[in-house]
Amino acid sequence: MKAASRILPLLSHLTTHFILILLTQNSNSKFPQPEETSLPLLPPPHLNLVRRFAAVDVAARYGGLMQARRPACSVQHDSNVSSREQVQSRRKFLKATAASLAVGGLLSGCHELNLAKFFNRDEMMRENVRSAIKGEDGHSRLIGDYIKISESTLGYIKVQGVGFVHGLQGTGEDPPASPLRKILLDDMRREGISDPNTLLRSADSCLVVVTAYIPPIVKKGDEMDIEITLPDGSEAKSLAGGWLLPCRLSEHALLNGRVRDGKDIAIARGPILVNNLANFKKGSAAGDRRGIIPGGGKYTSDDRQLTVAIRSDYRTVRMSTTIADRIGRRFYDYNKSGIQRPLCSAKSNAHLELIVHERYRDNYPRYLQCIRHMTLTEAPVEKHMRMQQLETAIMFGPTAEKGALQLEAVGSEGIPILKKGLTSKSPEARFRAAEALAYLGNGDGASVLRDSAELEPAFRIFALAALAALPNFDSAEALRELMSSESLETRYGAFRALSTMAPNDPFLKGISMDGDFSLHLIDSSSKPFIHLTRHKKSEVVLFNVEQEFQLPMFVRAGSKILIQGKPSADGIIIKRIAVGEETKIREVSPRVADVIKAASDFGATYPDIVQMLIQAENQHNLPGDIAIDKLPKPGRVYHRKPEDLGSGGGSASPVPIGSDGLMPNLFSEQHNKPIIPGTSPEPSSAPEGMNAAQSPNSFEVQ
Repeated sequence: MKAASRILPLLSHLTTHFILILLTQNSNSKFPQPEETSLPLLPPPHLNLVRRFAAVDVAARYGGLMQARRPACSVQHDSNVSSREQVQSRRKFLKATAASLAVGGLLSGCHELNLAKFFNRDEMMRENVRSAIKGEDGHSRLIGDYIKISESTLGYIKVQGVGFVHGLQGTGEDPPASPLRKILLDDMRREGISDPNTLLRSADSCLVVVTAYIPPIVKKGDEMDIEITLPDGSEAKSLAGGWLLPCRLSEHALLNGRVRDGKDIAIARGPILVNNLANFKKGSAAGDRRGIIPGGGKYTSDDRQLTVAIRSDYRTVRMSTTIADRIGRRFYDYNKSGIQRPLCSAKSNAHLELIVHERYRDNYPRYLQCIRHMTLTEAPVEKHMRMQQLETAIMFGPTAEKGALQLEAVGSEGIPILKKGLTSKSPEARFRAAEALAYLGNGDGASVLRDSAELEPAFRIFALAALAALPNFDSAEALRELMSSESLETRYGAFRALSTMAPNDPFLKGISMDGDFSLHLIDSSSKPFIHLTRHKKSEVVLFNVEQEFQLPMFVRAGSKILIQGKPSADGIIIKRIAVGEETKIREVSPRVADVIKAASDFGATYPDIVQMLIQAENQHNLPGDIAIDKLPKPGRVYHRKPEDLGSGGGSASPVPIGSDGLMPNLFSEQHNKPIIPGTSPEPSSAPEGMNAAQSPNSFEVQ
C-alpha cells in the first residue's frame, strides 16, 4: 500500500491531463497542447513525458475505444446522435478511463512500484544527453560539468614490506621472534641467503618496515621515495649509516580474518637518510629511528592511468563516446607504428580512461583543468562568437584565468588570441596568457613567465612548471637566468624545472657520485648557495662553483670519514679510518665541490655528505646559505593592481593563486598523501599470534 500511496499522485496528474485533452477536442482539431498552468507543477522532463504519453500513447492505445464509444463529429450533419448523447458518451468514456487507470495503478503499485511505463529513467538520461549535446534547456557547454575524476586514480597506493638494514655501527639488534621476522626470513631465503638468522643476530643490522606511496600516473620504472621505520618494540637505537638491501613492496589486505599480500609492485634499496639530518639543530633520539631514501624505490607494475567518471544523470553510451571522441581529437600521440592514438577512450557508459599527454606529465592537474574547460559540442557560429568573448576576457586579470584555459582547450586556434594577451597591461593577464601558450608548445611568452617567476611569488610555482613543459631554447635560457635569482626557492625551482625538461643540459653539470647521489655545479652569479633534497632524488646542488669552506673545520662524513682543515693550511685533509682497513688519506682544496668528490671516492654515501654539510653549517664553515627542499608553493596571495582590473574597475582585493590541489607534481613533496581507501585489519581480526601493531597492514610506528 505504501507503493500505491506513492503512485496515486502520479495517476492524478495523468488522469487530469487526459481529461483536459479530451474535453478540449473537437471534430476538426488535433490534440491540443494544454497549458502548463492547468496542471499541478511537474519537473520539466516528467511533464514532457506526460505530454508525449498523452499525445501519442493514449491515442494509440484507446483510439479504438474512442471510435467505438464516441459519436461522430459535428461536421457529419447526417448523424443521428444528438449533442446530449455526445456529452454523455464522453462522460462515460472518461469515467471508464479514470477508473481503469486508478485500479490498474493500485494493483501494480501494491505488487511493486514500477514507473518505467511513465518515467523511464533511461529515457530521461537520453533526454538529458540530447539536451546537453545541443546545449539546450540551460545545459552547460563545458565537459567539466559532466565528468569527475575518480578519487581512486588521484590517490596514492600504499605499499609495504619488511626489510633488512646493514652497516649500522652497533646500533642495531637481533629482532625477537614475530610474524615480521618470519616474513623477512622467508624473503631472505627466497633471495638465496642460506643462513639468514646469522645475519639478523648482528648488532650492525636490524629489521625495518619499508613503506612507499605509489603516486598517480606513475609509469613502470619511475622512482619514488621510501620511508623506513623501526617496528614497535624494537630496541635498535639508530638507523644512521644504514643501507637497505633490496626489498620488495606489495599491497596488503585483510581477507577472512587473515592478512593477505598482493603482488609485488615496487622494489626499494639504498642508504638511509635519518630524519635528524633534516634538522640543522640536534634532533631527538626518535629522529634517528626513522628515515627516508629519496627516490630509493622503483615502480615495477603496470602504468597507472586516470579514470574519468560520467555524472550519474548523463551515463549513456552516446555521452561517454561523445566526450571520449572530443578529448581524443584534442589530445593524442602516436604509437610505435606512427599511427595516431587518442589519449581518451570510453570503457563503458559511465567511465573513460584518460592517458596524460606527455607535455602535462609533470603537471597533470593542469591537464585536468584544460579538459574540464573543453566544449562538448559547438557549432562554427557559436565557436566564433565564443572566441570573440575570450579575446576580451584574456586582457583582464579577473577573467584571464578561465579565458586562458578555454583557449588552451581549443588548441592551436587559440594561440593568436593568447598572443594578444601578452600585450595586456595587466601582469596577471600576461602571466595567464604566457602559461597557456607554453602548454600549447609556443615559446612567445617565455620572457613573461621568467619575469612572473622572478617578481611575483604567487605566480612562481606555476610559471616554473610552464617553462618546464616547454622544451625549447627560450624556456631553457629563461630557467638558466633564474638560477642567478636572489630568491633561493626561485633558484632551486628553476634548477628542478630545467633538470626535468633537459636532464643532460651542460649548464647543469651533473656528476654521478659513487654514494648513490648526484652533484650539480651551477655557474651562478649570485651569492653561494647549497641545496639538498629529501624527496624525489638524492642530489647536492652548488650554486656558485667556486665556493669554499671557511677554515678551521673539523667534521665527519659518516662514522669512518674525517674532514679537517687547519687555519694556516691551504687545503683540507680527508681520512678514512675503519677497522680491518688500511687508513686512506687525501688532501684537496677547500672548494666544497672538491671535498664532496673526495669524500665520495672514500665511500661516503648521500646521508654522509648531508651530515658533513650540516655540521659545517652549524660550525659556520659555509660561505653562504644551505637549504633542504626549498621549493615554491601554491595558494599564495596575489594583490591585484589597478591595471589588472581595466577601465571597468572592480574589486582589488587579494586573491589566492592556485591551491594544494593544483600543485604541479613537478614540485609535489607528498606531505599529505590522499591514500586510496583499503581494507585495514582491526585489532581483533589480526591473525593468530599477530597483533594489530605487528600486522603488515599496520606497519607504521606511532
